[in-house]
Amino acid sequence: MKLNSGFGTTPAQRHRYLYSAVWWLLMPLVLLRLWRRGRKEPGYRQHVMERIGFYPRRDPASASSKFLWVHAVSVGETRAAEPLIAAMLDAYPEHAILLTHMTATGRATGQSLFGQSPRVLQCYLPYDTGWMAGRFLRHFAPQLCVLMETEVWPNLIAQCVRYKVPVALVNARLSERSLRSGKRFSTLMTEAAGGIACIGAQTDADAARLRQLGAVSVHVTGSVKFDVTPPAALLAAGAALRQQIGVRPVLLCASTREGEEALILDALAKSTQRDALKNLLLVIVPRHPQRFDEVANMVAAHGMPLLRRSELGSNPVPLEVAVLLGDSMGEMFAYYALCDVAFIGGSLMPLGGQNLIEACAVGKPVLIGPHTFNFAVATEQAIAAGAAQRVTDADAMLNAAMHLLQADPERDRMGEQARSFAQQHRGATARTMALLAPLISI
Repeated sequence: MKLNSGFGTTPAQRHRYLYSAVWWLLMPLVLLRLWRRGRKEPGYRQHVMERIGFYPRRDPASASSKFLWVHAVSVGETRAAEPLIAAMLDAYPEHAILLTHMTATGRATGQSLFGQSPRVLQCYLPYDTGWMAGRFLRHFAPQLCVLMETEVWPNLIAQCVRYKVPVALVNARLSERSLRSGKRFSTLMTEAAGGIACIGAQTDADAARLRQLGAVSVHVTGSVKFDVTPPAALLAAGAALRQQIGVRPVLLCASTREGEEALILDALAKSTQRDALKNLLLVIVPRHPQRFDEVANMVAAHGMPLLRRSELGSNPVPLEVAVLLGDSMGEMFAYYALCDVAFIGGSLMPLGGQNLIEACAVGKPVLIGPHTFNFAVATEQAIAAGAAQRVTDADAMLNAAMHLLQADPERDRMGEQARSFAQQHRGATARTMALLAPLISI
């Protein structure tokens, strides 16, 4: 079996050949890990053949589709791609969208967003070997490749160049940490960057860092995440959930990551604000669904009465429940709608933080921890606009939340500033569409 088109004659081609060889050597372990992960997330045991470049025979009705391909690796990228995909479907009615992912949760999110559209086809992107990427491209023959945010794969881009599929990297961001990592593989990354036809960066700083990796035709378009419109159905679902909760103050801890829930629960357990906390409902929504049971057990170990969202039904939330576990997918906007104050996870630990824009769009005051390098500019802009407040640790987060929950005018003012902040930064989708237009054949 031919791993690539040959050993290559340039340093970049030789490095890419070795990179492919490593992928093939590790493939048994990669597939074993995939299967083991499927114990907790069954989605990882589905469509496995797609991950190695084998796809079902296309339906005759769609076989002639002209595909615009959007790759959104996981949940955050898929949700960010929603306004862009909607704009592409509207602007190019003769085309279909091929939406690819790498995670099961990303695919499930895409299904919830676009599952009713006959013009959106979903599948997994194969692992990054030249042979697998080539099979993928020959099977679907997309007219355009749109990579969301940070997905730069050397073999994939090389195969796109080979098959004359223009590549655009949009909503692109690159942290200093990622830049340092990229420079360690500069030969591979420089060739990959050179194969990208155009880049729409979120900020000037992202654009500058991308240019340091050898990217050309870099434009600053802003973040398309500001263009995501809170779905009316989810806002209504959140309002209904709030009715079930009642008048209790609600603190949402959204997209929490491993290690953060323990810090938050410890801060709650040792807080001296007993009177203020007695009616508080803490809503925890872990970032990754495979951790739902782990977090439930953690809450139980802290002796706090717990109710799962999946068990709630249409019943009222009992007053004795201290923690509501958001163990559902695709309902984040509903959780934002029901809360009074939102803490954005991934920021208490050095994980870079999660997206705070959605909470702002719903008009909720935002608390954010010290580690926000994944959303550095948006976070600083939100803080400057009075939409968000940075906290140093879990104790400070809880104290800030309790202050806001007891200060209605300040909380309401911060919520309005959050909504205004989100509105003022809209428009990246239109700028991105203008960037893509020359690459699309009508």
